[in-house]
Amino acid sequence: MYAWRRMTHEERDNVLQWRKLRSRPWHTPPHPLGGAGEFHLTAACYEHQPIIGATPERMDAFSEELLAALEACRLHAWCLLPNHYHVYVETSDLKQTLATLGKLHGRSSFSWNGEDNQRGRHVWHSVSDRQIRNEAHGWATLNYLHHNPVRHGYVSKWQDWPWSSARDYLAKQGTDEAARIWKAFPVLDYGAGWDDPCL
Repeated sequence: MYAWRRMTHEERDNVLQWRKLRSRPWHTPPHPLGGAGEFHLTAACYEHQPIIGATPERMDAFSEELLAALEACRLHAWCLLPNHYHVYVETSDLKQTLATLGKLHGRSSFSWNGEDNQRGRHVWHSVSDRQIRNEAHGWATLNYLHHNPVRHGYVSKWQDWPWSSARDYLAKQGTDEAARIWKAFPVLDYGAGWDDPCL
């Protein structure tokens, strides 16, 4: 979305032609056939405004609603930040999962715009999805999600961020095993270029 805004009209036309020739959606990520599998889903507030994080209470309430919305999925990891969230899920029907999140976004938009006296404000950008390609990609995704609050400078340790699955993960794996997984499946440049409209 953000790269698109910086493009000239000619660059936009070239990107659209590239996507059309490959039968990709014009303005959204392609979705796999069938819709079953493991996915890294990301949703951001429009223009990355910290609408979710207006208050800690809003963060608490939305994290509960998000987890409830994903009850039909197997949730491997999640992380909620003031302006976006990430989830790593296994679903039998990606289309249905995205529809469920769309309804959650609609409800939260209506509620928050009322609370903030900003009716008509655009709250959410669409959910993007990346299918998990293999086990290494899955572990790197899990590390990326749990490291996100540190990466963005909110905390210095995973377990200090209250709105993620990091504490449960560390309790289950143990710190030694989590450290081994961190080293074996490093984040490196994970997430770079996600707003590239050619992908």
